Amino acid sequence: MSQRRTLSVLVAAQITGSIGIGASVSVGAVLAADLSGSAAWSGSASTMSTLGAAVWALPLARVAAARGRRLALSLGWLVSMLGALLVIAAAVAHSFPLTLPAMLLMGAGTAANLQSRFAATDLADPRHRGRSLALVVWSSTIGAVGGPNLTKPGASVAEVLGIPPLAGPFVFSAVAAALAVVVLFVALRPDPLASNGSRGRNLRVGWEVIKSSPQARFGVATLAFSHATMVSLMAMTPVHMQEHGATLTVVGLTISLHIAGMYALSPVMGWIADRWGRVRTVLCGQAVLVLAVVFAATSGDSMTMITVALVTLGIGWSMSTVAGSTLVADSVELARRPAVQGVSDLLMSLTGAIGAALSGVVLTLITYTGLSLAAGLLVLPVIVFSLTAPARGRVPSQL
Repeated sequence: MSQRRTLSVLVAAQITGSIGIGASVSVGAVLAADLSGSAAWSGSASTMSTLGAAVWALPLARVAAARGRRLALSLGWLVSMLGALLVIAAAVAHSFPLTLPAMLLMGAGTAANLQSRFAATDLADPRHRGRSLALVVWSSTIGAVGGPNLTKPGASVAEVLGIPPLAGPFVFSAVAAALAVVVLFVALRPDPLASNGSRGRNLRVGWEVIKSSPQARFGVATLAFSHATMVSLMAMTPVHMQEHGATLTVVGLTISLHIAGMYALSPVMGWIADRWGRVRTVLCGQAVLVLAVVFAATSGDSMTMITVALVTLGIGWSMSTVAGSTLVADSVELARRPAVQGVSDLLMSLTGAIGAALSGVVLTLITYTGLSLAAGLLVLPVIVFSLTAPARGRVPSQL
């Protein structure tokens, strides 16, 4: 009963909070390019947001270990709300430098989003851990897919408020984050970590477990490099599409379909990970990522092929992330799990931030085709790590 209630609350918070993340994805790069006056800086929005997720990963994990999931997740969305308000202020002041710390704060929402999937495993039956985790990932679909399509409504809201049109979607981001705070702080009772007595572990334990466990190393490597592949290609796609004449509506639709690929099939990915095994599922995900970058590299100026590439990219990310996250949850007993997961999210977001930071420069130097192929190279480290991972069955024999 406690697990069912926990999942219900997490799902509700993910739906509301992910609207804010989705609303900023398709507009952030365009806003950065507009305020900076250069397409080379367009990747800075995704860079700072993803870096923010890395910056906030360990503090939120530390709060979770000391005070429980309820306070940690609520705090993450609260900081994200403040970041969205600061983005609006930056747009009003036409200040590009101000957008950078604002997006860094918004990254706390992504950190909370990522840690919610692990909260779903705290009380889960080990046999169904992949499915529980995937359900929370899937719940982001509604908000994340709808968010990028709030560009036009956001412009209408901006007109009413007297702020720049590109700032409008961030109004939705602020409201959505505030709703997530209310849902989590009021309803996430009993706290899943408080219920099982796993709080209070030092986060240094996380590094030690990852270094000592091949299974944990493989899971973390999967999350980090798969996320970097996805972010580095996705971050520059809106700019590439606009350069080829796509409207913001078309860009928003494409990003929505990409996010649908990331989240909509998550329950299927969870079932596959539980049924086929985590390692095989990860390797299938890497194969799909390779297919996606090939589609992107050969898309030219075809909006249809770019959309197909991004949907495929989302599916590959979903398969890899669900299976990789479940591997991380499997790799350690419950008492040490928050520490391991905090380090995992830090590395995942950090590699994504690096990918986003370099993507704008790579796009400028060697075009979208070169960027696509460069992103595809990030699959190779996961393949290498898979050679040392235990090829176990559906559920580890010791949790």
